[in-house]
Amino acid sequence: PIFLFRDLTETELQEYEAAFAQRLKEAVTRFQPDIIHSHHLWIVSSLLRRLFPEIPMVTTCHGSDLRQFQNCPHLQERVLSGCRRVDAAMALSATQKTDIVRLYGLPSENVVVVGAGYNDTLFSLSAKPAPDPVRLVYAGKLSNAKGVPWFLRALTAIESSAWQLELVGGGSGEEKAQCLALAQQMGDRVQVHGAVSQHRLAEIMQQAHIFILPSFYEGLPLVVLEALASGCRIVATDLPGVTDLLGDVSADFIELVKTPRVKHMDQPYIQDQQPFERDLAHALQTQIEASLRCSQIDLTPIRDKMAAYTWKGIFERVQDVYARALSSMPL
Repeated sequence: PIFLFRDLTETELQEYEAAFAQRLKEAVTRFQPDIIHSHHLWIVSSLLRRLFPEIPMVTTCHGSDLRQFQNCPHLQERVLSGCRRVDAAMALSATQKTDIVRLYGLPSENVVVVGAGYNDTLFSLSAKPAPDPVRLVYAGKLSNAKGVPWFLRALTAIESSAWQLELVGGGSGEEKAQCLALAQQMGDRVQVHGAVSQHRLAEIMQQAHIFILPSFYEGLPLVVLEALASGCRIVATDLPGVTDLLGDVSADFIELVKTPRVKHMDQPYIQDQQPFERDLAHALQTQIEASLRCSQIDLTPIRDKMAAYTWKGIFERVQDVYARALSSMPL
């Protein structure tokens, strides 16, 4: 069975916290940390701050925590009781920083835009195969929130037939089943990989010409950087995290599609669905035609920006947050 935070009873929440509290106390006793780095501005981070108020603590926001915070108003006070007292929150983007300050009431100076990093030794350029067919790749959860059903329907509407889709990622329940059913309708033009390792994803991307991210909600879409580093053209929705990365880049290998208005963050309004599919189909057609003309792309327009998001670049910013949290300096 799938358990959702919004459906947990008070007893179940207390049991959840008690189980984590036991392990967290054991870890702190064993390792005696100088600083705690937690992930997600959510229940366990709040619990950590309440358990160990004397240890400097920083928390990385990933975006899904902000979504949960808004979807579970009855849990907000539980989350805020600890998360409001972290020494620093690390945001993936400037837009996300604004959301953290607004939703959690943290001082702006305590929220630092750090971003997220990709492994540039793994995701790197290699010679692309001939675009016969043009190879497309989607990597992520097979779900409505990722826009996968609308993307697959858009594929059936494009004029070009010279494409092959690599569908990478897991999922669950009816949404995954719907995605797989739509993929099956396209026969052997879609290869379903399921969840794969980072090494295998890098291999798939290095052989692909176009990466698609049709998502309705993202923090900082690291997978877009991985695809670019692998030499893929990009078709993506114009989410804040995407535009923070790519919005000021002038390059013909990047195509941003207007994100539809959505209810509950995963269901477009009925009147927006057909225009969204039409816009996706147009963007796909444009990039497929560009790939047929030239299978390789020139990353010069975005090379400096990508360098800032390598593991090395991100670690330098994280290390600076650690140093200032430990010294109680203003962030």
